Amino acid sequence: MSRILDVYLHEIYAGQLIQNISGNLSFRYDPAYIANNLPALSLSLPLRSEIYEAHQVKTFFSGFLPDEIARHHLAKYLGISEKNAFALLEVVGGECAGALALYPKGQVPPKAKNDDVEILDNKRLKEILGLLKRRPLFVGEEGLRLSLAGAQAKIAVGVYQGNIALIRGASPTTHILKPIISDIKDSVHNELFCMRLAGLVGIDVPHTEIRILDDIPYFLVERYDRIQEHDNHTRRLHQEDFCQALGLMPNIKYEREGGPNIAQCVFILRQYSKEPAIDQLNFLKRIIFNYLIGNTDAHGKNFSLLYKGKKPQLAPAYDLLSTAIYPDFSSKMAMKIGGKYEPEEVLMRHWHKLVPDVKIARQNLEKELLTLSKETVEKAGFLKENLNQAGIFSVVFDEIITIIKKRTERIMRQIRLQI
Repeated sequence: MSRILDVYLHEIYAGQLIQNISGNLSFRYDPAYIANNLPALSLSLPLRSEIYEAHQVKTFFSGFLPDEIARHHLAKYLGISEKNAFALLEVVGGECAGALALYPKGQVPPKAKNDDVEILDNKRLKEILGLLKRRPLFVGEEGLRLSLAGAQAKIAVGVYQGNIALIRGASPTTHILKPIISDIKDSVHNELFCMRLAGLVGIDVPHTEIRILDDIPYFLVERYDRIQEHDNHTRRLHQEDFCQALGLMPNIKYEREGGPNIAQCVFILRQYSKEPAIDQLNFLKRIIFNYLIGNTDAHGKNFSLLYKGKKPQLAPAYDLLSTAIYPDFSSKMAMKIGGKYEPEEVLMRHWHKLVPDVKIARQNLEKELLTLSKETVEKAGFLKENLNQAGIFSVVFDEIITIIKKRTERIMRQIRLQI
């Protein structure tokens, strides 16, 4: 017998996700949703009356679940197969990335109430931080149906007058909380530095901060897919990552495994963005910035589209981390630059090969490379001083700055030599 989840977008009934007796998925838009010409769930699932089958459906909906080890731990805790996306979403699909929510057939989405919010004292917060690795998303807590993509342990929370809160029921979460990654040195300091630095050089990023609990730091970032309105009401904004938009499974996120490449991402922006020229340039800046800081994990799920209306725009940057400072991480970039995965092999002629992909004049590409490199070096030193003055110290700051200086010098030398 088939199992059904009702799918809501912006709290409006959009259609049904169906799992048949063989375990295959399908999705059908509700006729009234189509008749009202409401927004599609994804670029890969445009509005139509015909049913969507198997692969197209699985790629999109699987993209809302945690990745890799986090998904394994989630499934193990729930006693569900990690390959059964439907069963996992049945448990955690109430508050997904963007404005999507899934509920058992016929269940009306709950209304937000004051008792949806549990302000966490230090003892309770410490308990949750300690459990996240074993219980991703704090699954199993009564009233929580939260899902976030990504491989790292995390939980979606609210922040009220500076206090961390668990959100139950229908109230939107406002922040994402990440504990330290035990086997990655100063992971929260690394992400804070890279995110703040991106903002200083003109890349759109959400607000980030480090908080300390019993001498243990954790990372807190505002959700860019939530917006505070004038009446203090939090509204969800829909989003999808580039794997979802291109109809790719979340485990196929690296170009070398068949995941998105730079040209495909730019094509999506050129064809569908509300402001294609601006978004294409901003995407190029992120490619350059990730190269400079040594972020080899800038794959297809770490770029997203944000929907403030029917047409999307490039979402703010997220999950920025200098992986190059860790010897155990692969040195290969997630997306090739001019045919090269290894940063040390990228010469100016390889940057020039991006010209047809990103639709930019060669001289303008060189200008962006030079300007962003100089700004990143300059702002990195300023940021370190600023963080130190705020009482935030880490050895990774200097290690990241060393990577940036080395790669900036390489770019400037190549521009002079044109090799």
